[in-house]
Amino acid sequence: MDYQKYIDLALGFIGKYAVNVVVAILILIIGLWLSKKLIKISRKLMAKQGVDETLQRFLGDLLGWTLKILVFITAISQVGVETTSFIAILGAAGLAVGLALQGSLANFAGGALIMIFKPFKVGDLIEAQGEIGVVKEIQIFVTKIISPGNKLVIIPNGTLSNGNIKNYTEEGKLRVDLTFGIGYGEDIKQAKEVFMNVIKSNPNVLNEPAPSVNVSELADSSVNFAVRPWTTPDKYWDVYFSVTEEVKLALDKAGIEIPYPHHVEIRK
Repeated sequence: MDYQKYIDLALGFIGKYAVNVVVAILILIIGLWLSKKLIKISRKLMAKQGVDETLQRFLGDLLGWTLKILVFITAISQVGVETTSFIAILGAAGLAVGLALQGSLANFAGGALIMIFKPFKVGDLIEAQGEIGVVKEIQIFVTKIISPGNKLVIIPNGTLSNGNIKNYTEEGKLRVDLTFGIGYGEDIKQAKEVFMNVIKSNPNVLNEPAPSVNVSELADSSVNFAVRPWTTPDKYWDVYFSVTEEVKLALDKAGIEIPYPHHVEIRK
């Protein structure tokens, strides 16, 4: 057997591709090192811009995988491997995954928008998509809030970012809208004093903005008052319930009647 022939072929192959293999290895080593540096730099820039930490990690991982794929493709092309088909396969796979995950991608985009523009933050009291509650957690795909009944509500970020959002915490003060009625035969000025005394004596009611009491409606059987105290978001329900109770007790003490249906029994 002519071993020399195979030895010459092997040496020729090594001589032809050795340089390319070495270059490919260097591309991998240097490319991966540069990728790590770029990821660190990008995360520092995002941190300086105040980007949410969850979004920082996600975008950092996404950038890392993208750079690694580019480095890998560059390295294998250096040794003579045809990359056109490989790129086409990746593109087709990416399109298929994108179509299959349209809803998830929409939620991701919504989560990114929420984390970038920050319409609310953890701890804020918000109302959105027919739900109201305190924000517990903002994830990349969903936002979790705790309802007043201590129920966990999970809202997809896609629909959340595309709908109306009421943030009750952002301004730091919240108005409590209450309506009370008195009989037509009662003294309006006396009733207004009773209402104002109740809300001003409540420790959770703010002095600024000033609370207000005004006649809002002349209803069929009552004169209705719009009672508007201000409080902090975390004390909203405390004020709502305590003022309602205190108003009833104060009206009873002042002898002011609250209208209620009277049933007249007709005897034959």
